[in-house]
Amino acid sequence: MLTINFSPFPNLETERLLLRRVDSNDINEIFALRSNPETMKYIPRPLVKTDEDALEHIAMIDSKIDSDEGINWAITLKDNPKLIGIIGHYRIKPEHYRAEIGYMLLPEYQGKGIISEAVKEAVKYGFNVMNLHSIEAIIAPDNYGSAKVLEKNGFVKEAHLRENEFYEGRFLDTVIYSILNK
Repeated sequence: MLTINFSPFPNLETERLLLRRVDSNDINEIFALRSNPETMKYIPRPLVKTDEDALEHIAMIDSKIDSDEGINWAITLKDNPKLIGIIGHYRIKPEHYRAEIGYMLLPEYQGKGIISEAVKEAVKYGFNVMNLHSIEAIIAPDNYGSAKVLEKNGFVKEAHLRENEFYEGRFLDTVIYSILNK
């Protein structure tokens, strides 16, 4: 079984990006991401409504890192420390050497290859440092942008689960993509 340890916190770097720890200074950007119906359209979770909600979300991210249950990075441009998105490994299953990757980006930064660059780096970390065997991504069937990012990064569609999640009074389909550490 895998042993996961996120201490000290691993900052990651790509050509354009610095992936760093989310902190309470990111409250406005976390609020902007998690309160926006557009950025949350494919994420079946309640919208953040207050600064307090945003701080609770940051505290939840911290507690997952501190307990080695999950890791999230703030996506920032190298020349600007402002959080523009989040990426991380969730629902880590050490006994199966598998984790789920998830990400979101402020709308004004979408369509610039930023998420694809961040996904590539997070996958590399998952395989090379966490020693995962597989990484999955669970998306809404009509989230074509995310499907495109995943396919560009070597993920393969594994399944389309019909009405497997119940949220806000209705059943939702999910699509699972995955990539194997070869």
